[in-house]
Amino acid sequence: MRFFNKNLRLQDVTIMYFTALATLMVILMSSYQAPTTAVEVSSLKTNPSSPLPPLPMPFRVPLDPHRELQLAWNISYANQEVYMELKITNLRHGVVLGMSDRGELTNADLVVLWDSGSKSFFKDAWSDSEGHVSLDSQQDYDLIKATQKPDGFYLLFKRPFSTCDPRDYLIEEGTVHIIYGFLDQPLASLNQLNLTRIRTGVQRVLMLRPDTPPPTLPPDVRTLEVLSPNVIIPNEETTYWCFIQKLPENMPKNHIVMYESVITPGNEAIVHHIEVFECSPDLRNVPEYSGSCDDKMKPGKLNSCRHVLAAWAMGAEAFYYPPDAGLPIGGPDSSRFLRLEVHYHNPLLLSGWHDSSGIRLHYTPSLRKYDAGIMELGLVYTPIMAIPPKQHTFYLNGYCSSKCTQTALPPGGINIFASQLHTHLAGRGVRTVLVRGGKELEVVQEDQHFSTHYQTIRVLRKMVNVQPSDVLITKCTYNTEDRSKPTVGGFSIMEEMCVNYIHYYPRTQLELCKSHVDPGYLQKYFSFINRFQGNDQCVCGELNVTEQYSQLQWDTFTGEVLDSLYNTAPFSMHCNQSTARLFPGEWDKQPVPVVTSFLEKPHYPCEGGASSSSRPITPTV
Repeated sequence: MRFFNKNLRLQDVTIMYFTALATLMVILMSSYQAPTTAVEVSSLKTNPSSPLPPLPMPFRVPLDPHRELQLAWNISYANQEVYMELKITNLRHGVVLGMSDRGELTNADLVVLWDSGSKSFFKDAWSDSEGHVSLDSQQDYDLIKATQKPDGFYLLFKRPFSTCDPRDYLIEEGTVHIIYGFLDQPLASLNQLNLTRIRTGVQRVLMLRPDTPPPTLPPDVRTLEVLSPNVIIPNEETTYWCFIQKLPENMPKNHIVMYESVITPGNEAIVHHIEVFECSPDLRNVPEYSGSCDDKMKPGKLNSCRHVLAAWAMGAEAFYYPPDAGLPIGGPDSSRFLRLEVHYHNPLLLSGWHDSSGIRLHYTPSLRKYDAGIMELGLVYTPIMAIPPKQHTFYLNGYCSSKCTQTALPPGGINIFASQLHTHLAGRGVRTVLVRGGKELEVVQEDQHFSTHYQTIRVLRKMVNVQPSDVLITKCTYNTEDRSKPTVGGFSIMEEMCVNYIHYYPRTQLELCKSHVDPGYLQKYFSFINRFQGNDQCVCGELNVTEQYSQLQWDTFTGEVLDSLYNTAPFSMHCNQSTARLFPGEWDKQPVPVVTSFLEKPHYPCEGGASSSSRPITPTV
C-alpha cells in the first residue's frame, strides 16, 4: 500500500499533519486522565512508610441523611497531617469527598474514587466555577489502604494541613465544610464528571481538635439528662424545638465537670445541634413548654433563658472541664429551670420520626477549686452597629478594653479554656485576639469559614491567660451581597451579632465585656453623609437609628466612611457585672485600642522551614 501520492497537495499534507498532531494530543490527554495514572484501588497495599494513627479514629461524623457515608479522622500535629477514613456502606461506581469555603460544589478541593467499568481508581482533583472536575497536577491525597468489610468499603488516606497548591483547601482551626457526592455510573475519564449533575450534600465539622487526653471523672460523679420528650420531628427541613425542664427540688450547688450528647438511635443524621440554657435566677417560675422555638404563642419567659450551660453540634465529642474547675449548677444563685433547644435538620422531609435526644450533664457535689464562668465578648446587641448592603467583605470590631479588665479581673487574671462563636446569617468569620501592651499576643479563637448553622463550644488546644489591663478584640466578617438594605445589630436572625462566649476560670463578676461605637459620633456621620448626598434637611434626631441607616443612599463612599468611623471613633464600653449593672467608672467615649504589632500567619512544611505557631510581627512604618 502506497502512503504518499505524487498528486498530494501541500494543503492535504498540512491537514494530515495537524490531524495527526491533534490525535497525539488527545492520546496524551487521555493518558493523563486514564486509570493508568491514578492509584488503582484493587492493587493497593499498605504503605509501610505511612504509619497508621491509633485506631479506632477518635473523631467521626455521618455525612449524608441515609448514613451511606461516614467520615472518621485523626490528627498528627507533629507532621501537620490529617488521617481520614471514609466508610461507604453501599459502594456503586464511586464517591466524591471534598472541602470548599462554604460548602459550594464549585472551586472545591476534591478526592475522587471512581471506576471505569472494570477497575477502580483514587485521585486528587478539583472543580471549576461550573462544577466540572479535573485531575489536580499536584497530588496531595495519599491513599494508605482500601478494605472491603461486611459493613462497607473503607478508604484510609491522609493529607497535609497545607499543600501550597492554590487549588487545594487549607485545613485550619475552625469550621470545615465537607462536600460529598455519589457516582451512579462508571467514568471512562474524570473529565466527564460535573458535580452539579450528581447526588451531593454538605456537612460541617471541626476537623482540627485538641490532641490532649480528657481528664478523669471523679468517683462521685452523677448525671442529669435534659432530653426532648419523645418529640415527633416535623416533616420540615429546619426545626428548632424548645423544652423546659426543672432541676430537682432544693438541689444544692454542684459542679458540671463533663457533658455529652444523647442521640436517639437512627436520628444521628437529623439531630444537627443541641443547646441547654439556664433561665434567669430572678424568675421564680417558668411555664412548662414543649414546642417550636419560633412559635409566636410560646411563653415569653423562655426569652429569659439565655445563659449557655452546654452546646453540642454534629460530630462534636464529649466536653470536659479542666481538672480544677467546674460550672456551677444548683444552689441559691442558680435557676431551677433549664431550656433545651434542639435543631432538627430534615432535608428528606421524613415524617413520623420520634426523638428523645438531648444532653447528659455529669456533675459532682465535690466542688472543685474554681467555679468556671462564661463571659460575652464582642459587640452589644444594638442597631447602632450596622453592615452596609452589597458588601462582599465588611468587618466589625468589638472591644473588651484594658480599663474593663483592669477593673474587673483578679490580680492573677483568668484562664480561657473554651469558647463559642456566634453571628447570624451574614456572618462569615470570627476572630478573638489577646492584645497586651499594644501587641497581639495570641489568638483565643478563630474561624474564617464560620457558619451560623454550626455552633458548638470549642475547647482550646492551649489555655489563654488574660491579665488585668489586657485587651480582647473580637473581629467579625460579614457578607451582605444578597441584601439591598443595611443590616443592623439585634436579636432577629436577619439582624446581626458578633459574639464570643468565652469559658474560663476562676469565675468573676464580669459577665459581659462588649462595646459599640459612640452614639454621638454616629449622629455626626449621619449628618455628614446626608449633607454630602444633598439632603440639607437632616431629620437625624427625629428618626431611630435603624431608620437613619435605611434612609441613606448606599454607595462605596458611604460604606467606606462608615468603616472608617467604626475603626477610629470613640466607643461605649459595656463592662457589666452579673447583675447586668456596669462596674463603677466612666465607660463612654473610650479610645480605640492602639495595636502596633500583629501576629503573622502560621508557617507550614510545604513553604519550607519548620512549621510554627503565630508570632508577633511589627508592621513597617
